[in-house]
Amino acid sequence: MRRASSGGGCPEPDGKRKVSRENVRVRRTRKLLREALIELIEERGFEAVTVGRVTERAMVSRAAFYRNYRDKYHLVEQIFDDAMNELLTDIDTASAATRWAAFFEHIAAHDRFYRAMLGKDGSSWFATRMRASLSEMTVAHLAPLAATDLVPTVLGGMFVQTITWWLDHGRPVPPAEISAEAARLASAVMRAATVQS
Repeated sequence: MRRASSGGGCPEPDGKRKVSRENVRVRRTRKLLREALIELIEERGFEAVTVGRVTERAMVSRAAFYRNYRDKYHLVEQIFDDAMNELLTDIDTASAATRWAAFFEHIAAHDRFYRAMLGKDGSSWFATRMRASLSEMTVAHLAPLAATDLVPTVLGGMFVQTITWWLDHGRPVPPAEISAEAARLASAVMRAATVQS
């Protein structure tokens, strides 16, 4: 008599199990590298961080690093892009107020990363990258305005400064409150731009 499978179904193909194990290993490696990067920025500042120091702290080989990232800038960019994609997927159909509240909740959830990258020892490159991303997020609300990139640029900078102030002061108000204040300031800028146009 043939013994029934203990899993109650077809056994998983060896190839599929191998891919699954590789995916787990890749995710673990990336997690270790990202945590090491943040720790080193907090300790030394972004400019002093090298790939060698990141891999040493993460106890990961340089070869493993370069299988995943080109350099430290690519690592930071991927952390930010992954976080923003996760955020935008979750709030794609939400109202503007809900989107911005969720955005500041996201900042709070990744407090160490943003504090490290936007702090005095952080990266001006990252601050510029974040301003550009936030400018893009505001463009959808600016369709009636004149075709200029000044307003979204101003708003992107304003949001980065708001985030920096909030983190530097230990997040003195909850995400919903700081997002509401930022939204009020953004509305004032947009109203002024509409009047001028």
